[in-house]
Amino acid sequence: MRMAELDERSPLFAIAVAAELAGMHPQTLRQYDRLGLVSPTRTAGKSRRYSMRDVVQLREIARLSSEGVSLEGIARILQLEDQVSELSARVRELETALAEEVLNRPGRRVFAAGVEGEVISLKHGTRTQRRTELVVWRPGRDD
Repeated sequence: MRMAELDERSPLFAIAVAAELAGMHPQTLRQYDRLGLVSPTRTAGKSRRYSMRDVVQLREIARLSSEGVSLEGIARILQLEDQVSELSARVRELETALAEEVLNRPGRRVFAAGVEGEVISLKHGTRTQRRTELVVWRPGRDD
C-alpha cells in the first residue's frame, strides 16, 4: 500500500496496537467486534486490522461507557452518527449535482422583479425594458 492510498479507514493496526492506542484491553476489542460496535477488517489469516477511524470509535465507546451509556445505547448512537455522516455526504453530492445542472442547463430561466414587486420570468439572454416615466412627489399632499 502506497502512502497516497492511506486514509483514516486504512487497516493498519494489529489488535494489541489498537488496544493500546484506545486505552483498552485487547479482549475488550474482541468483545466489541463480536457485538458489532467496531468491525475491523480481517487479513487473509483472519487476524483483525484496525484503522485510525476504528481507534477513534473505540475511544468514543470508552467515553460513552464511562458516562454510563449501555452498550446497546452506544451501538444505537454509533449507528445514528454513521447515518448522519452518510446523509450529509449525500446532501453535499446532491447540492453539487444541482448546482452543475442549474449552471449547465441550456435555456435556464432568469428572473427579474416587476414594477409591483412581482417575479417576471425571462428567457436566457434577454433583459427587462427600463421604465422612463417621471414620477413627481410633492410632500404634504394626501393623494
